[in-house]
Amino acid sequence: MKKKKKPQVPFRLNMLFFVVFLLFSALILRLGVVQIVYGEHYRKEVERTENVTVSTPVPRGKIYDRYHRVIVDNIPLNAITYTRSQTTKPEETLEIARKLAQYIEKPTDKITERDMKDYWILTRPKKAKAKIPKSEREKLQKKWKEEELSNKEIDKKLYELTLERITEEDLKEIKNEELEVLAIKRELDSGYALTPQIVKNQGVTNDEYAVVSEHLEELPGVSTTTDWERRYVYGNTFRSVLGSITSSEEGLPRERLDYFLARDYSRNDRVGKSYLEAQYEDVLHGQKAKVKNITDKAGNVIETKEIYKGQRGKDVVLTIDIELQQRVEKIIEEELRIAKQGGGRELLDRAFVVMMNPKTGEILSMAGKLYTRDENGKVVLRDYALGTMTSAYAMGSAVKGATVLTGMQTGVIQPGTVLRDEPLYIKGTPVKKSYETMGPINELTALQRSSNVYMFKIAMAIGGATYRPHGSLPIDPEAFTIMRRYFSQFGLGVKTGIDLPNEIIGWPGNSKLPGHLLDLAIGQFDMYTPLQMAQYVSTIANGGYRMKPQIVKEIREPNSDDKDGTQLGPVIRGFEPVVLNRVDMKTEYIKRVQEGFRRVMQTPRGTAGAYFAGKPYRPAGKTGTAEAFYDGPMRSKFMTPTLNLTLVGYAPYDDPEIAFSVVVPWAYQSERNRYPINNKIGAKILDAYFELKQQRMKEGPTEQLSAPTDSTLSTAEENEQ
Repeated sequence: MKKKKKPQVPFRLNMLFFVVFLLFSALILRLGVVQIVYGEHYRKEVERTENVTVSTPVPRGKIYDRYHRVIVDNIPLNAITYTRSQTTKPEETLEIARKLAQYIEKPTDKITERDMKDYWILTRPKKAKAKIPKSEREKLQKKWKEEELSNKEIDKKLYELTLERITEEDLKEIKNEELEVLAIKRELDSGYALTPQIVKNQGVTNDEYAVVSEHLEELPGVSTTTDWERRYVYGNTFRSVLGSITSSEEGLPRERLDYFLARDYSRNDRVGKSYLEAQYEDVLHGQKAKVKNITDKAGNVIETKEIYKGQRGKDVVLTIDIELQQRVEKIIEEELRIAKQGGGRELLDRAFVVMMNPKTGEILSMAGKLYTRDENGKVVLRDYALGTMTSAYAMGSAVKGATVLTGMQTGVIQPGTVLRDEPLYIKGTPVKKSYETMGPINELTALQRSSNVYMFKIAMAIGGATYRPHGSLPIDPEAFTIMRRYFSQFGLGVKTGIDLPNEIIGWPGNSKLPGHLLDLAIGQFDMYTPLQMAQYVSTIANGGYRMKPQIVKEIREPNSDDKDGTQLGPVIRGFEPVVLNRVDMKTEYIKRVQEGFRRVMQTPRGTAGAYFAGKPYRPAGKTGTAEAFYDGPMRSKFMTPTLNLTLVGYAPYDDPEIAFSVVVPWAYQSERNRYPINNKIGAKILDAYFELKQQRMKEGPTEQLSAPTDSTLSTAEENEQ
């Protein structure tokens, strides 16, 4: 019988089993080491519970004028900041404040009584506790528990009661050296968890910056960095339109808090709070730097990692010529000072100028000045450029171009229609007349010599009235609507569409009396803004296109390689000219008014001929004088009629490149006190514009702009006819 062979495991298989055995042994050994030797360390690592991403602000974008001169810039500042953790206690911030007070000086002027009481409680706990005796405390706690208040609510009520019982004598215990500690602690406590809060950024000396940097290890949460401050390069020039930003203490405006928080803003971010700074906040604010704070289970920051460096805000290029703006403001100031020297001009305190390109709507200058006195009686001329669009006045005869065109389009007159200029005697109304009786005149002479009666007769015809001396004048009230509808096509009585907030539409009169319709025809009933007047005359100048006034020309990317602020980044968005509407009037009619305006300024009998005839830039325009009741800051003392002076125009008359309005409310109170400040300002601002143009032509080529056409009409913009 044969023996059975025992099966043999191959040698290689044995080796495989042996290697696997060694690997498992090593793995078990490693797990043992991790669990026994490093277990506590890795347990703490696992307890890291949160990665918190925090956004930190970056400098705002710059604002330039049309020739790329910096108007608004950022100044770098040394800054000391503090970032508190989610578990920081008041006692800890107090200790940090005490240490910081040794290294920096902090003004104490912003400390409130509540700040001092909180500090007194924190630093004098035994005295604070004694404010509510133990027996009273126990009774109150029992009472509030019966009212089902939580322990937290009870503690809050006890704290508030303690605050009420702190006396002035108690607060006198706080020494002067403690006040600086309190001022610093106030800043440390005002921030939000894990968000850097500025402790000091104004007047941080190099020594302060250096010594704090050296002691950061003993100042948890404190850091030294670079902050920024807005710098308005040209001082008060154009300042009210540029607007302003909030401080880090103000932070986000309460009325727009939800809007900003939804867009990743922090509560203490600085944002634009008025006009250009606010209107273009989304552009100027920039992309915030992002930092990831890795915290442990207790909320303490273990590690900070930068995710994104951020990018400063985009740059805004304005249509404004800042050099022209400076000259215009100086001219207004000089003329106001001269005018105030004469008698009967006590109420004169302001003047406005708007200069714009009638072909594009670009605003080149937008200026206003208020003549006031400071607390010492010294004359101060304040910037009031905003008044060009936020205040309205009776403009007088400057609107007669719109009246003539309305008469032509409604068919009550034709080019060349002759009407007799004569005093009008209407029952129940003071005599209506021009400053002189002119006899038979056509519309050109009526504009040239500023006939009131010619305009009255246009209005009467639109209202379906027949004039009979000393008789009544029944007028269809619909005439008010008809005239205002045509006036609105020029921008009178409607918003101009400018890219700034808070523009008003003016003030329409609310009467339907026949005499007031006649007043409407000569600009002495409805009130308009200086900006509306500039848009109106631009519409006549360019042949009937109402252009949207624009204050911003371009938005550009910031240039990281820019060293001196003159090298701008690429254009992100350019703002093209926008035609809001083409007036519903024949070109032939507009040309007749243009000729009438030319005669106003370039002929001896024109009402502005003495100031503009012979000027090389060949202007055209219309003067205005309006009787108006004073409505200024001294109206409680003066309830008296005054005279507003206005002037609108453009140049050159045959190829206009600049249009303007000058408005001087309450210029004088009687004819014997007359000073032609409107014409003086008008002539000087046009001189300044063309002088600068000549100067720049020598330096390099100037912009060439074509007139608008029907093909450029914008359907996106409102048509307020």
